[in-house]
Amino acid sequence: MIGADFDIFDRALAGERCWMRAADGTRHRLPTRRWLGLAGGDSGADRALTRCCDGPTLDLGCGPGRLVAALLQRGVLALGVDISPTAVAITRFRGAPALRRDLFGPLPGAGRWSYALLADGNIGIGGDPRRILARTAELLAPNGLAIVEFGRPGSGSVTRQMRLESRSRVGSWFPWASVGIDHAEYLAHASGFRVLNTAEVGGRHIAWLRRHRAAAVIA
Repeated sequence: MIGADFDIFDRALAGERCWMRAADGTRHRLPTRRWLGLAGGDSGADRALTRCCDGPTLDLGCGPGRLVAALLQRGVLALGVDISPTAVAITRFRGAPALRRDLFGPLPGAGRWSYALLADGNIGIGGDPRRILARTAELLAPNGLAIVEFGRPGSGSVTRQMRLESRSRVGSWFPWASVGIDHAEYLAHASGFRVLNTAEVGGRHIAWLRRHRAAAVIA
């Protein structure tokens, strides 16, 4: 993100209607109520994402920190990471720790986290799902668990140019990927994981991926 993108994302977190638009003209509204934990109908999926986490957990692309805060309330050590200063500030306001960092830069505890979360479509960060999963494998301890939210089955694996928009601002184009849950097995194998289980909860699709002991290599 650059300045305009952060500004639009901040506006979305403040409640303004904002969208993500694809280069083909299609767009969808940013689900900020869900990101903020205000969409009660998604609570079951959020619980599924975090239920098994009983040790140090890293939330990659934590947004405003609802999952990190939920883990802390259970007494689980957790840390959020996001590049948005507003998202990090909201997470900290909730009383949860968060760092403003690039996921591919230096992060604390690399190779020692028991769990890593990639929720809310964050498998698409950077437009390269294999790369983000390989990076997740690097951050986890041997046999660590990645809990990853995918798209619906049959939706394919697609990388597109996207941008953020509000009624008054337009951001820059950036690559973003969407990946159907039926691609989880292939991606896991290609990036240092094996699939333990998958589930649909409230229309959201989640996979639990176990890291191989051998270190992953980012292509």
